[in-house]
Amino acid sequence: MEHRLRATILAARTVHRASNRRPSRRVHRNQETTRRKKNESGFTLIELLIVIVILGVLSGIVVFAVSGIQDRGNAAACKTDKKTVQVAVEAYYAKNGAYPAAGDAGWLQLTVGIDQLLRDRPAGTGYTITLGIGGLVTATGACT
Repeated sequence: MEHRLRATILAARTVHRASNRRPSRRVHRNQETTRRKKNESGFTLIELLIVIVILGVLSGIVVFAVSGIQDRGNAAACKTDKKTVQVAVEAYYAKNGAYPAAGDAGWLQLTVGIDQLLRDRPAGTGYTITLGIGGLVTATGACT
């Protein structure tokens, strides 16, 4: 009888241990699944908005930097064109003994005919070059 009692107690303990282990394993597996889902959830809306704001700020900085480069390019082109016209006016004076006329007539003398010293009247974005009396060359706009 002792042997039966021991077998019954041992069987009860085994069943009790088995029943205690199974739910704990299931809970543990469910916790792992929940942890995996939390780790694989992706980016939050706040994180995406922060990235979009940062990209917007960086693109604004680039736009202003590029516009500054373009302004410097226009200023350099204006100065170069002004210097070219000054050299052409001095060459006209050396060849003819007088400066070209002021205004459009002077431009015609520099760009047309036998004494042509310029291909055409310089025209750039953001500046204007004019001929004055006595060979004075002035530039307005990007050169200043």
